[in-house]
Amino acid sequence: MGTRALCCMAVCLLGVGPTDANLGVTQTPRHEVTEKGQAVTLSCEPIKSHTALYWYRQTSVRGLEFLIYFRNEAPIDESGMPKDRFSAKMPNASLSTLKIQPTDPGDSATYLCASSKDTALQSRPFLSRKPLLPLPVLPPAL
Repeated sequence: MGTRALCCMAVCLLGVGPTDANLGVTQTPRHEVTEKGQAVTLSCEPIKSHTALYWYRQTSVRGLEFLIYFRNEAPIDESGMPKDRFSAKMPNASLSTLKIQPTDPGDSATYLCASSKDTALQSRPFLSRKPLLPLPVLPPAL
């Protein structure tokens, strides 16, 4: 009797459920498990008054990774997007989608969407900031 290996990709999403759009960003589906080679589409509804939307992914190995940033539905910074199998759109102010096709086991991660009121001084908040003060250098232990 032969055995068949099943390779799955798990996608976890964090967000507020669809109870009140004013509470925060809504992501769907909340959880997704799929076989290798399938397509997954993740949706994000930003806070209504926000003009900037960000997609990130987080793994225990690579940590938090920036994927893409939209302002007023236009992609501004796509520097973190894997070009071969990932695509993101923001067709209107109330929806963005992130599509992974075909999926690969390495795509298993928590995918996060965030929105903000954009200003002319922002580009990629908090990810590109450096510490304000240098870290102290301690003498070697004796």
